[in-house]
Amino acid sequence: MGIDKATLGFALIGLPFGVQLTLLFADRIVRKINFRYILIIGIPLLSISQCFAALSQSPYTFAGILIMGGAAIAVIEVAVNLEADRIEAHSGHRIMNRSHAHWSFGFFGAGITGAGFSQIAISPFLNFLLITVFVSLITLLLFKNYEPAKPRREGVVSQNKGFVWPSRGIFMLVFFSLSAMLVEGASIDWSVIFMRDIFNTVPILGGLSLALAAIAQGIVRYFADQFVDRYGPEKVSLYSLTAMVVGVGCVVFAPEPITALLGFLLMGGGSAVIFPLAMSAAAQRSEKTPEENVASLAQFVFVIFLLAPPILGFIGEHLGLRWSFALCFPLLIISYFTVSSLNSKN
Repeated sequence: MGIDKATLGFALIGLPFGVQLTLLFADRIVRKINFRYILIIGIPLLSISQCFAALSQSPYTFAGILIMGGAAIAVIEVAVNLEADRIEAHSGHRIMNRSHAHWSFGFFGAGITGAGFSQIAISPFLNFLLITVFVSLITLLLFKNYEPAKPRREGVVSQNKGFVWPSRGIFMLVFFSLSAMLVEGASIDWSVIFMRDIFNTVPILGGLSLALAAIAQGIVRYFADQFVDRYGPEKVSLYSLTAMVVGVGCVVFAPEPITALLGFLLMGGGSAVIFPLAMSAAAQRSEKTPEENVASLAQFVFVIFLLAPPILGFIGEHLGLRWSFALCFPLLIISYFTVSSLNSKN
């Protein structure tokens, strides 16, 4: 589109803006529509929106199409997190982190295929079109006969018809989660551009930065539940936050590409368990229904995805992308002081 970083940052608002709007009523959609149909319809819609976004000729069209994709993400996000919590409740085993691992593996695949297609000059539209066909078929095959788990607390009906204001406990979980969301969002939106602009890397090496962050996040999430069971969510979170601090430091002060790649690896691994643990804690709180708790947490946490692209883009355009990533440090400090929010008794 021939636009600068600041304009791209504002255009990228479309996705989180669509998420924010839809989260206002996503809990009601999830209660009324079967989980199976949400995925069979929602995932292809999300993929199709990316195809049209790749054809955009202006930042306004690009942002508008991303809003539609964000709407699909919001409903899928609430539905999948609730389903994971229900399975945890009825099976007695943690699976929340492992379920989020597959989201990360998807980003890893996106990073690798995107970098590979870019390296051999295949258009983004063709890339997204092939992915749309593939994921739509896989989703249909996996979920056409899927039977959703029963609700954690059956018979609990929400009395709220509109926006649900989070309880104090949910607000603390919001503050706890913000750093991980910013670190993850910065890696997704800006890691490839960071490698290109700071170190003038080839596309395949730039794409490796996103792929490393995603695969580290996926591997940690896949095996994290057993460590959470053994050591508790608070201790695991403290180690994760420390990994993010080191990772952000590596990126901000990287003298060469290998140091930055190590930083993105640590950022991905460190951010892995924070949001899933917060989601699990929110679903278990009893102030409101699980659907309302999960939706209100997601709504406020995704504010960082709404604000991060333009803020990071503006800072990157005027001060440099190193300063953009340095913005993660203050939120990481806040997360350290709100780790206790994972305990529903606090």
